[in-house]
Amino acid sequence: MSDSFNTRKQFTAGDRSFDYFSLKTLEEQFPNVAKLPYAQKILLENLLRHEDDSSVSKDDIEAMANWDAKAEPDTEIAFTPARVVLQDFTGVPAVVDLAAMRDAMAKLGGRPDKINPQSPAELVIDHSVMVDEYGSAGAFDLNAKLEFNRNKERYAFLRWGQGAFDNFKVVPPDTGIVHQVNLEFLARVVFGNEQTNLAYPDTLVGTDSHTTMINGVGVLGWGVGGIEAEAAMLGQPITMLIPQVVGFKLTGKLAEGCTATDLVLTVTEMLRAKGVVGKFVEFFGDGLADLPLADRATIANMAPEYGATCGIFPVDGETIRYMELTGRPKEQVELVEAYAKAQGMWREEGEAEADYTDVLELDMSTVQPSLAGPKRPQDRVLLSDMQKTYKKEVEPFLKARQDKDDKSLAEAREEGEGGTPSKGIGGNAPVKYKDAEFDLHDGSVVIAAITSCTNTSNPAVMLAAGLVARNAVAKGMQVKPWVKTSLAPGSKVVTEYLEKAGLNVDLDKLGFQLVGYGCTTCIGNSGPLPEPIGEAVRDNNLNVASVLSGNRNFEGRVHGDVRMNFLASPPLVVAYALAGTIDTDLTHDPVGQDKDGNDVFLKDLWPSQKEVYDTIGSSLSSQMFLDSYGDVFAGDARWQGLETPEGEIYEWDEDSTYVQNPPYFEGMTVDVADIPTIQGARCLALLGDSITTDHISPAGSITKDSPAGQYLQEQGVKPSDFNSYGSRRGNHEVMMRGTFANVRLRNLLAPGTEGGWTRYQPSGDEMFIYDAAMQYKDEGTPLVVLAGKEYGTGSSRDWAAKGTLLLGVKTVIAQSFERIHRSNLVGMGVLPLQFVDGDSADSLGLDGSETFDIEGLSAGATGVTVKATKENGETSEFQAKVRIDTPKEWDYYQNGGILHYVLRQLAKAA
Repeated sequence: MSDSFNTRKQFTAGDRSFDYFSLKTLEEQFPNVAKLPYAQKILLENLLRHEDDSSVSKDDIEAMANWDAKAEPDTEIAFTPARVVLQDFTGVPAVVDLAAMRDAMAKLGGRPDKINPQSPAELVIDHSVMVDEYGSAGAFDLNAKLEFNRNKERYAFLRWGQGAFDNFKVVPPDTGIVHQVNLEFLARVVFGNEQTNLAYPDTLVGTDSHTTMINGVGVLGWGVGGIEAEAAMLGQPITMLIPQVVGFKLTGKLAEGCTATDLVLTVTEMLRAKGVVGKFVEFFGDGLADLPLADRATIANMAPEYGATCGIFPVDGETIRYMELTGRPKEQVELVEAYAKAQGMWREEGEAEADYTDVLELDMSTVQPSLAGPKRPQDRVLLSDMQKTYKKEVEPFLKARQDKDDKSLAEAREEGEGGTPSKGIGGNAPVKYKDAEFDLHDGSVVIAAITSCTNTSNPAVMLAAGLVARNAVAKGMQVKPWVKTSLAPGSKVVTEYLEKAGLNVDLDKLGFQLVGYGCTTCIGNSGPLPEPIGEAVRDNNLNVASVLSGNRNFEGRVHGDVRMNFLASPPLVVAYALAGTIDTDLTHDPVGQDKDGNDVFLKDLWPSQKEVYDTIGSSLSSQMFLDSYGDVFAGDARWQGLETPEGEIYEWDEDSTYVQNPPYFEGMTVDVADIPTIQGARCLALLGDSITTDHISPAGSITKDSPAGQYLQEQGVKPSDFNSYGSRRGNHEVMMRGTFANVRLRNLLAPGTEGGWTRYQPSGDEMFIYDAAMQYKDEGTPLVVLAGKEYGTGSSRDWAAKGTLLLGVKTVIAQSFERIHRSNLVGMGVLPLQFVDGDSADSLGLDGSETFDIEGLSAGATGVTVKATKENGETSEFQAKVRIDTPKEWDYYQNGGILHYVLRQLAKAA
């Protein structure tokens, strides 16, 4: 560490003094520093602190200090996060990789203990709980028991990791959602290192794209793939081009009847329309003075949905108030305030606007009640337009059903069977479930879930949901019997303040009993629909809906039988559960009837803002946070009683269906290979626009007839014990078979199909994508994927890249990539190529039957020529951009991936 600019100074926090790298001192040499956005100041401090003339040079610091807000990014910097946070779906494969790297390090002659987190790495087990039981007092206990029984092999592995690695801690299951635990407990905001007497900003990367929620408390961090996170854990800086920063000015206050969810859906729509992929977004303006930190965190959480790398808020008095509320020690609160003020990172009322690349503005008083859906979080729908949106969405579905009806009617008449339409084409179905008889229709709400980090971190919307429930119960209203209801809070604190307010009783009466603490419906852990309801949906081809307070509603994500999925605030989730359908206009139509048969409207149930904030004041206290997090790493008796392996090298169990040694490092040598050549590649999948990481590597349920389901049955696993793809991410055999296996994936190579199907080119046979990939692999044929715009949107899912690699795909050629997935492809040694502007597979006449040769690929190349040869020998050529964006990424790619690069570096150092 050097300090060529002589910026190391001291400041005082309470009765302690710390050194820090002073931006105000640097400002004397570079006046532009004063006008930098808050986020850029954090990056600049990071560079100052890590200057070593290797990863970070004096020139890098000068480039950051002289940042031109309007210029296109072209300067690479190395960002070193202070810590890493993981959740179990992505954390288990990360720890599997570290264990495999220890094996590989031993084979390369190095020291296995070199593979160890260099900075704090904390994993929160939150993605494994499923909503099996709901609507009962025992739902939480039963779901927790099932979760533990299904996953104890994974949990034992994580406990091994906690013992084998330094700087690695695990928050046990049934505690809360990773982002809320991060916000309420793990975040330091400012680190005060007693050993080095150095203070610096808390920064992080996380293996969940919604890591950005921590931006709400002024901490710079974002989601990365597990591969990048592993490299960061091992001390590797994250290379990036100095980003542009879009300022988002907030003014005014939310109007009566509007929630933070309505605000964030509006912000998401605006920023998606603007186009902020690869950029930072920073919120500023007078509106921040009246914006609670929980609302800030709700907006920051959705950064992946509006496409930004982060959505950050500065540190100010509200940050301090929140730290005090959540029980942070007095010394830590003093440190944060003193450091932010000394460093020029403290937001003051009326301060001068920073230099931004561009600025958007929103008067929050203009926000209206909204939802988003039915397939994408950026597709905002006004509450008043929900019925129109439903009718527009279902219209082609009804037409297709009618066409099928007419065809089946004609066929039946030809065969002399009369005029009865075939089963599976009706728009409604009579159902008997428990003690109820009812008709299920298109548009019926079959899942109403208060879940996900987006909203269950926010007392205002959670208590509003409870107050809507209280008002409904007082009127004798009930949730419709076909609605699967659930409440999965982000932390135990939520349960405490709902109980203190007495609102848990009312939520329970409507079926919103606690089902678990964790990410449930939003990740696809919604559990099965009751069989009579699920059967009616499938047999009658009904287009039913879910309403959830989550952040993701991509196709096939929430539940395989539910085609329409709408994001909404928790109180609206309760309202739609009462209504039982989205085929209604809740701004005019009644939600339902009271016990006397009188119509009840939404305005009759909705609490005032004063009532909500009075309830917050009387029910929320810092002691709740101190109680919930007092012994957070200890876990319950089940966790403490786990039999846990020991030793620095993990003893792999060949019979395990959860944890296996991945093949990434087989045959690896210390020497770096040449840039790979790609010749004679076949197309495995020809895909359209907005292919998400859920399409590529689903996290939800495993069907018994899929390649993954067949494999598990061959290993003696019953379908009832399949668990989910997310829980099986420690086993590459399952995950390879699950790649491109989303039930809603449409591969144009196999027209008319949905799911993981393709056409094997030599024979023209239709088969599972996995089976075709294995045949190509046996023949030594490399593979290519062709895709449209926004390839890889959604979750920071490293298995979307790992699975792609293990299927034998050498390159993905798309019209555009989302940030994290492009990076993950490079990190696994898969070449991302981008059609030049105006080109696409369709415009170039590519139908996927061709063979592909990549010509002109060499280190540092910005473009290549792709030669496509059709079956008849006809050839065509087109240009493609190489999306390996930085010199460090070229190092990763040439090494076969980031893990190989790190392993070689550590092996040589040993």
